[in-house]
Amino acid sequence: MTVSDSHIIGLDFGTDSVRGLLVSANGTEIAHSVHQYERWSREEFCNRSENRFRQHPADYLESMEAVLSGLLSGLSAHERNTIRAISVDTTGSTPVAVDKSGTPLALKSDFRENPNAMFILWKDHTAIEEAELINRLSRDWHEGDYTRYVGGIYSSEWFWAKILHTLRIDPKVRDTAWSWVEHCDWIPFELSGGMDVSDMKRSRCAAGHKAMWHEKFGGLPSEEFLTALDPLLSGIRSRLYSRTVTADKPAGTISKKWAGKLGLPETVVIGSGAFDAHMGAVGGEIEPYYLSKVMGTSTCDMLIVPPEDLQGKLVKGICGQVDGSVIPGMIGLEAGQSAFGDVYAWFRDLMAWPVERVISGSGLIDEETKQKLLMESSEMMIRELSLAAEDVRLEESGVVALDWLNGRRTPDADQSLKAAVTGLDLGTDTPKLFRAFVESTCFGARAIVERFKEEGIPIRGLIGMGGVAKKSPFVMQTLADVLRMPIRIVRSGETCALGAAMFGAVAAGLFDTVEEAMASMGSGFGREYHPDETRSGIYEQLYQRYQQLGGRIENGYD
Repeated sequence: MTVSDSHIIGLDFGTDSVRGLLVSANGTEIAHSVHQYERWSREEFCNRSENRFRQHPADYLESMEAVLSGLLSGLSAHERNTIRAISVDTTGSTPVAVDKSGTPLALKSDFRENPNAMFILWKDHTAIEEAELINRLSRDWHEGDYTRYVGGIYSSEWFWAKILHTLRIDPKVRDTAWSWVEHCDWIPFELSGGMDVSDMKRSRCAAGHKAMWHEKFGGLPSEEFLTALDPLLSGIRSRLYSRTVTADKPAGTISKKWAGKLGLPETVVIGSGAFDAHMGAVGGEIEPYYLSKVMGTSTCDMLIVPPEDLQGKLVKGICGQVDGSVIPGMIGLEAGQSAFGDVYAWFRDLMAWPVERVISGSGLIDEETKQKLLMESSEMMIRELSLAAEDVRLEESGVVALDWLNGRRTPDADQSLKAAVTGLDLGTDTPKLFRAFVESTCFGARAIVERFKEEGIPIRGLIGMGGVAKKSPFVMQTLADVLRMPIRIVRSGETCALGAAMFGAVAAGLFDTVEEAMASMGSGFGREYHPDETRSGIYEQLYQRYQQLGGRIENGYD
């Protein structure tokens, strides 16, 4: 079989769903499929008021099978034999407690309904206290600061904080868990039929950015450090890992079970996993010093830098710098915002609440019409808000908001922070308020760019991808105006899945390097947004007000 006859599957495990892409080695997209997580869509095992967000592993398995079956449904047996690899990306840090076989505890009968035995989603912020404990101990630790390669601040969104919090609150999970694994490591392990967690390939991306793994530490933080954090962590390090792999390496080949389910040959290579934004950056054809922004419910901002250019520099307040986390041979730097599209969704739901109450209680229309109206209003809400907000003259609004509805990821992680808004008066209407929150997310993006520049890392351009980048011209134009930089939008609508497929192609030996896979399989760019200098000048002033408001809130003024 030639390279041109070969096909690869990329799977993107997002916050709400699995998205799959079947693509040829020359980049032709053959099929795509999407399946929502059913339990998650019903908000089972979550508690918004406590910032607790858990996902059941059964959701992942069921959605993955549905997506893979959808991608393969129209293929003959011969065509299925042309599939060379399956590779995956996931959200992160999204860890879970497992037994010695690598099975998540929530898949065992005794833990099926226990949220602490499920995957702890990236945006779960129940471990704020544990993250602060890690930060306090790290700053004065005699072996050196273990947070120095993750921006100097450990986040409640990350691996160790979530593990420690779970061990403290759930004795049953604590007594049963043998080890802990990231979502991006478990899916390849599952697809390749892993039976012993000690054999699981561990992602360099996940380990370096979220678990304080570094070669200079000899792997993970020392046993002495972890035990000093809390004796409950004693012994866990030895049941985790010391070695990691980059995502261009195979995790194995497809198991007999999954090959049989899907009608695939047992020669299909399963690639090692990584986080969605990292593979998305590759799917978006990242290049050195171009900030690649994956914009969905949150944002992840990826940057690659040749190692010789950093010369030992440690960038403060970001989500880490890791050799090979995006592209092998490059240093991958990660930043991002804890809420981006989630801010717009929150505002939509806020505005929709009275509409839903009135329509649901109305006796003027039948139930079928009510449901159609509710669905239509929900689908149209953000589009109509965007059109109206676009007509608001900047000089008229005077409203400034903070985007910290889900805390702040970067710069300088602090998940305890809350959003705020100032400048309201009786003339403030819904479009003006919505515009202020859109601007706030763009100001948050600018704060990240400014931090990189302050740390001596130039930003030469921006690459946008993800749902918001593709669907919201108003947001993207505002972002270009605020940043005073053009933004190229990736043409593919499934950039993360495409990036996963690129890694899968390298893992299967179709290409020697990730760069070769990008050159052959990339979809190129579609629309490009350019800043309007008049608006950019006004945003300079508004950005300063955003910074001032943030300073007051952060320092305890509310």
